[in-house]
Amino acid sequence: MSCQRPPMDLVLVYFTAPVDLIKVRLQNQTESFKRQAKPDNLQARYRGPIHCAVSILKTEGITGLYRGSTALLLRDVPTIGLYFLTYEVLCKWMTSNGKTPDPWTMLFAGGCAGTVGWAAANPMDVIKSRLQMDGIQSVQYRGILDCISKSIRQEGFRVLCKGLTANSIRAFPVNAVTFLSYEKLLETFR
Repeated sequence: MSCQRPPMDLVLVYFTAPVDLIKVRLQNQTESFKRQAKPDNLQARYRGPIHCAVSILKTEGITGLYRGSTALLLRDVPTIGLYFLTYEVLCKWMTSNGKTPDPWTMLFAGGCAGTVGWAAANPMDVIKSRLQMDGIQSVQYRGILDCISKSIRQEGFRVLCKGLTANSIRAFPVNAVTFLSYEKLLETFR
């Protein structure tokens, strides 16, 4: 009897989902914790990442830390393949047969890969973030499909493109440098 390994993305989500949830909750906190002169609904809930994690555990339990994790998995699994495929195809297309891609090719292909990856990931990233914010005041969504349906009904299909421009602008230089660094490190260690 052979031992089956869990898919790497499932293991990754086990660790990244709580961190991503805490990041989203802190990013969406609009009031400073220090400036709380009057009590109202806009008060800062969290003093920092540890306080946020402990607060979620107290109010929502361990499952609260994994809110939106299925959407995170649905965002990452298909786009990781597209991300690497884009990089490989562009490198091969821009490089003569049998040659190693030059640094400019790696930078361009890496930047394009990041942009294509985020363009594909963005709709599910919007849904993931909405699910992660759900439950702070009340539960609005019954799951991924309900969140998609309600979001589109309330804001139209454009809701799935929220943040796409910023993600794309950020993705190009970050992934260009990431791929170049990765390739150069591989070259160094060979």
